[in-house]
Amino acid sequence: MVICDLAMMCLAIAINLLPVFLTTISTDLGGSDGLSAERLGRIGAVTFGGLVVGILITGPLADRIGGKPFAAGGNLLIAIGLAVLGIAPNYGVVLIGSFVMGFGAGALDMILSPIVSAVQPKRRTMAMNLLHSFYASGAVLTILLATLAVKLQIGWQSVALGLMPMPLVLGAAFLWMRLPEIVDQTQGPRTPTRQLLVQPIFIVLMITIALGGATEAGIAYWLPAYAEGTLGFSRFHAGLGLVAFSIAMTVGRVGILFLPKSVSTITLMIVCCALTALLFPIATFAPSGSVALAACVLSGLTGSCLWPSTLAVAADRYPSGGATMFGILASLGNLGGMVMPWVVGSVADASDMRWGLLTAIVCPISMVLLLLWLRGRVRRHADPHDAPAIEAI
Repeated sequence: MVICDLAMMCLAIAINLLPVFLTTISTDLGGSDGLSAERLGRIGAVTFGGLVVGILITGPLADRIGGKPFAAGGNLLIAIGLAVLGIAPNYGVVLIGSFVMGFGAGALDMILSPIVSAVQPKRRTMAMNLLHSFYASGAVLTILLATLAVKLQIGWQSVALGLMPMPLVLGAAFLWMRLPEIVDQTQGPRTPTRQLLVQPIFIVLMITIALGGATEAGIAYWLPAYAEGTLGFSRFHAGLGLVAFSIAMTVGRVGILFLPKSVSTITLMIVCCALTALLFPIATFAPSGSVALAACVLSGLTGSCLWPSTLAVAADRYPSGGATMFGILASLGNLGGMVMPWVVGSVADASDMRWGLLTAIVCPISMVLLLLWLRGRVRRHADPHDAPAIEAI
């Protein structure tokens, strides 16, 4: 479990390193005029695109040959991506490095959740949120390091090279580990992917996690640039805003461990979605910059459980889904994370960043409607022998 938690922190490095340096990258690679918001958003889209491709390619293979090659290889690819970024001479090479790094992160995103699910079959909501809390913790450390580098005027390329050893060491460590079987054999053979894809509940879970990924990335990717360019904070304090956002996510995910078992997972998600939707207008149009930034940070707390809890509900409902099931869900979640930063940047180019960020409010509102349907559907189809489904309600 510990090495999986550390690998999740490497995944966080791949996703959270460049957003802190967006304004610096714009100046370094865009000349006096800088890069447009759309081109900066494209960096995030390419990273998440690599995630989706990595998940879709490696997920079905992991069910056949096991998780070790993908746990080790994912870390290695993140290291290679960091190396490419560290020597990137232009914008195009940055996109290449971002894609490679994203591909490696996708392999980790696909394999870590089913490994942990296999280790903790009776408390999947707790296990998933704890695992993903290390993503948030990794984001905090990455952003703190990057923010400190900005303060000390250390370049983003030097930081990328300095972070390479961690994924390299973890990749080697995974080669020596014995990993559990991904599919729960006590529940029967692996559920065929075709069978999963025609289940209405699973279809809703796919849409739900895509919206959850979009909700999280819509704010997280643009928060430093928004705090600096629109709210008027210094570059250093804008970076600290993203640190606070990630700390809030960590607190939210670890806090799940202390909730009583009687708390419904889906109901908790509904409440969190509603609170997130209420925070978005405050984050974008509050008259005070400090209040707006505080709302951005709090959206990290309220949105923290959406992704891992969706995975937990799916694992409880379909315990024999295997790595392919987790891969499908993770790819959809990252697809949401890929599209939303680009959408926000495009809307910002057409109007301003406030309206760009506000477009993300569509995601938590839509999730509330889907989760209400899902709660009713799971309850109707649960029976006394379907304990996992009942626990996930």
